[in-house]
Amino acid sequence: MKELAGRTALVTGAARNIGRAIAIDLARAGAAVGLIARADRAGLDETAAMIRAEGGRAETILADLTDEALVAAAVAQTHDVFGSLDILVNNAALRSEAVFEDITLAQWRAIFSVNLEAAFLTSQAALPHLRRSDAAAIVHMGGLTAYTGARHRAHVVAAKAGLDGLTKAMAQDLAEDGITVNLVSPGLIDTARGGRSAAQPDHHKHHATLLGRRGRPEEVAAMVRHLAGPNGRYITGQTIHVNGGVFLP
Repeated sequence: MKELAGRTALVTGAARNIGRAIAIDLARAGAAVGLIARADRAGLDETAAMIRAEGGRAETILADLTDEALVAAAVAQTHDVFGSLDILVNNAALRSEAVFEDITLAQWRAIFSVNLEAAFLTSQAALPHLRRSDAAAIVHMGGLTAYTGARHRAHVVAAKAGLDGLTKAMAQDLAEDGITVNLVSPGLIDTARGGRSAAQPDHHKHHATLLGRRGRPEEVAAMVRHLAGPNGRYITGQTIHVNGGVFLP
């Protein structure tokens, strides 16, 4: 029996890289998966096709997660299609680089709206459904630089650090509902980059893992699957680093 059989998961930022790996692994564990991306229809459809090719169930949704009404609609669509919602993975994020004095307030707010506020909005929208589950789990996806800092990423670092605090606060607020809330913080993962983020981030040039290699998205996904499954029910309010030893808290 697959450990997530009969469960439904919703994964944001599921069109590629870590989000795609998480969605596929949760589907392999037996969950039906709602997939959200802001604009990458082709990537989202490819993720869904990969899940369906292995016999899994997937629903694709394009939604701007900074829009409260669209977030509510996306969560409702996932619930309506599959009949439940048990797992929420807040993975959507923007990552850009700029020297501190050049970051505009609009840029600052754009990063916070996706990296931090979207997790807040999606979690609130999902909460009524999660409360009806007997094994609900929320997993926020953080980042290495929230703990090490990074040049030219003040807005990204601050927003990701905010997710750490949000995780601890939500874990306390939702414990009485039996909902676990954790944060997975990947570090130096080998992912494909495109568009304005195609260049290697500056902080990657100054860190090396103890294991001597970059991580794989699938290795991050394995931790999310554990936290979402029956063996992760006694873990909540935690930040778990998947980074090959590049950062030792």
